[in-house]
Amino acid sequence: MTGGVRWRERSRLVRAVRLWRTRNPRTFRDKVRYKMLRDHRALVVTFADKAAVRDYVAEVVGQQYLPRAYAIVDDPTALFDVNLPDSYVVKPTHGSGAAIVVSSRAPLDARLPTEEGSWVYTHVAAEFAPRADVVRIARSWVAQLYGQGPNREWVYGRIPRRVIVEEMLATADGAIPDDYKFFVFHGTCAFVQVDSGRFGRRTQDFFRPDWQHLPLRAGPPWADPEPVMPVCLTEMITLAERLGADTDFVRVDLYDVDGRIVFGELTSFPAGGDSPFDPESFNEVFGRPWTVPRRYR
Repeated sequence: MTGGVRWRERSRLVRAVRLWRTRNPRTFRDKVRYKMLRDHRALVVTFADKAAVRDYVAEVVGQQYLPRAYAIVDDPTALFDVNLPDSYVVKPTHGSGAAIVVSSRAPLDARLPTEEGSWVYTHVAAEFAPRADVVRIARSWVAQLYGQGPNREWVYGRIPRRVIVEEMLATADGAIPDDYKFFVFHGTCAFVQVDSGRFGRRTQDFFRPDWQHLPLRAGPPWADPEPVMPVCLTEMITLAERLGADTDFVRVDLYDVDGRIVFGELTSFPAGGDSPFDPESFNEVFGRPWTVPRRYR
């Protein structure tokens, strides 16, 4: 995330070198980088836009899978006039990794950042999220260009810089639901990532679609006990495959909230092409189902 764009991310020579280096991708990371440099379709922009993607999801699978949106604003000052519940989530539409999550489950000592230009995930209680501070942080978001310029995550530079406020997803007992991430290649799901404990002890597990656990780590530890297969897994896979049917690869993030499936996001460039794999051999395993097109149309 940058306020400006470094020269090397604007350089035509740098772009030419990266195009050459990625011309014959084999691993998952190589193919993500290949896609980042070459796939400039409007569809990719729609996927990355947290506001526009809602229309795409509603058209493809139905609006019943969308989280409730309380507001989508161009000027964060408009948030002063929005009535919000005790729990909600505020995010920029033009980037990833930044959010204000307001709920009673937040740590007692959690506070909103005071640094200018903060681009972080923050979970705070409602009494520590005065509207003026939320607006201040949201203003800093819309003032920033997310990504690393046209040679890398160019897509964020084509998204209107807005702020969206959505419902805070929680189970009946107030817990944060697990995050299911479906790796969809050419309309077929090949892998499922399960992230648990987002605001506590985070765990991460990988599965085949038949729920065969993979001996793969990508940073966080495995859950103990191992996550059980969700009752609605088949429906989630079907939804993910429908949402990813028109592209060579996309990661579809969904939540299971007490049996209610809720859309999270569509990610075309996971980790900006730097996804970790331990063991490293899974970098090639994740790349096998993906045949990148010679030219994106």
